[in-house]
Amino acid sequence: MTQAHLSAPAHAPFSIKGFDLDAFVSATLDEDLGAGLPGGGRDVTSESVIAPEARFSGVMDSRDAITVAGLPIAAAFFRTLDPAMEIEILVAEGAQVSPGTRLMRLAGNARALLTAERSALNTVQHLSGIATMTRSYVEAMAGHATLLDTRKTIPGLRHLEKYATRMGGAQNHRMGLWDAAMIKDNHVLVAGGVGPAVARAREAGVAQIICEVDHLDQIEPAIEAGAHHLLLDNMGPDRLREAVALVAGRVPTEASGGVNLATIGAIAASGVTYVSVGRLTQSAPAADIGLDFTPL
Repeated sequence: MTQAHLSAPAHAPFSIKGFDLDAFVSATLDEDLGAGLPGGGRDVTSESVIAPEARFSGVMDSRDAITVAGLPIAAAFFRTLDPAMEIEILVAEGAQVSPGTRLMRLAGNARALLTAERSALNTVQHLSGIATMTRSYVEAMAGHATLLDTRKTIPGLRHLEKYATRMGGAQNHRMGLWDAAMIKDNHVLVAGGVGPAVARAREAGVAQIICEVDHLDQIEPAIEAGAHHLLLDNMGPDRLREAVALVAGRVPTEASGGVNLATIGAIAASGVTYVSVGRLTQSAPAADIGLDFTPL
């Protein structure tokens, strides 16, 4: 996102590589509406209480200091149910905002607003929560190393959650099992050692080979066999410094395991290239974001 303000109907397109926004919005709304189930496919509360011609205006705001992510996705829920919905996104994706900041203004069909409200809020609260936690880790690193996310994502939400970590200032690790080899202890066990495991991946023509290293004596065999990136697993800052010295800049190094807000500063300052943190997507609490309506 490069624009701070988007207004319907002429708004900048939003896309995430590998993510189908229309399919996500449709599936999420169908789940909430009970599409395909006996008696499903409708919002019984709004249909029974709200007149079909009623119109609302609404303001989405942050109740906490957060890093924002997901507002264009939230907007898509509302536009799906009311294509004429007037929407103004007031802050850019990745912006750090204070409590009480207005994030989005809306005006349109009241039933559409009420039906889409929970799906839209769930999405922006979850993604902003990830972005907010990510930003706190980036700040704790004090400019040392680069923060990476992991594959510890909710099934079906990987592209969205990894988008949110980018909004928080992290860089994406591999997206899945397909775009890089990550040789871990179980692969090493079956292959008969770090060297043979890496050599097999090289022989198979894998373009990017990440090799987990649990012990310092595994570093040289992994590099000699052709690893492109070493994951230094569960090493404290002192051991990480030793490992970085042994690698001597030949390949990027990544610290992983035992990383939290209290430890990441020292870990990042050890000289590693990257620090990966699974809790960014696995454990981030939802951001406190509200949406209040007013009849028009």
